[in-house]
Amino acid sequence: MPGGAQTVRDLIDAGEKSFSFEFFPPKDEAGERQLWTALRELEALHPTFVSVTYGAGGSTRDRTVRVTHQIAADTSMTPLAHLTCVGHSRDTLRSVIGSYADAGVRNVLALRGDPSDGPTAPYVPHPEGLHYALELVEMLKSLGDFCVGVAAFPEGHPSAESLDADARVLAEKARAGADFAITQLFFRADDYFRLADRVSALGVDIPIIPGIMPITNLAQIRRMAELSGAALPAEVVERVSRHGDDPAAVRSEGILLATELCDTLLAGGAPGLHFYTLNRSKATREIYANLRSPVAG
Repeated sequence: MPGGAQTVRDLIDAGEKSFSFEFFPPKDEAGERQLWTALRELEALHPTFVSVTYGAGGSTRDRTVRVTHQIAADTSMTPLAHLTCVGHSRDTLRSVIGSYADAGVRNVLALRGDPSDGPTAPYVPHPEGLHYALELVEMLKSLGDFCVGVAAFPEGHPSAESLDADARVLAEKARAGADFAITQLFFRADDYFRLADRVSALGVDIPIIPGIMPITNLAQIRRMAELSGAALPAEVVERVSRHGDDPAAVRSEGILLATELCDTLLAGGAPGLHFYTLNRSKATREIYANLRSPVAG
């Protein structure tokens, strides 16, 4: 790593609980200001890494790459670069990987990516591109000293034949060189632990970081769950819905639910937590303050 910087896998293997945040690239100047406000506020928590997503179909590639480069250059935080196969030829992927390397970005999240019509839509690869995240892992490992993360799905990928088949895919990515995994958002700790058990039973030892999205607005979280293919359990909906039209109470209950989930995951041996922030810092900072278990920082 440049300048002796540690990789995500280094930090996890050293016994530290990883604590990280995910952002999406801004659409305009106001969004850019909001993003950097959140980044600076969360920088004070000394996260293990931060990541910036690609839009569906790779639609935000240039902004994603630019913001990732800026985090590497202008902050004390370690960026995890996102890279998806959707809409990209092999040559384009090699070019993006090279630009990340030139910026000193060596932690990369390798994703197949969702079609523009959503995760359940048929995936159509670029004519000169890759079909699977597994191939992207192999490409990254062939092109340099990259620490590679991949996606994991506690409830199974929407296109997976079964939970066991989905676990086999994750195990194959690990055998191809993936160093760690980050899960899709989920709301039941048991779903996470069962995934970890399925992968372990396949003889693969890969850190799987749980992805957390606090509920601060029920309609919004329903939409995010729908887009990701995740289930929104009835017991979660009931706890949040009982507060009716009181937005502050709904938000408070959502923060409590997320804190309980995080504490259960850390106590059960999860290697850390990855927060889907929606470019806001307050909810994440509140959960961080409420946690019983120590995390990075």
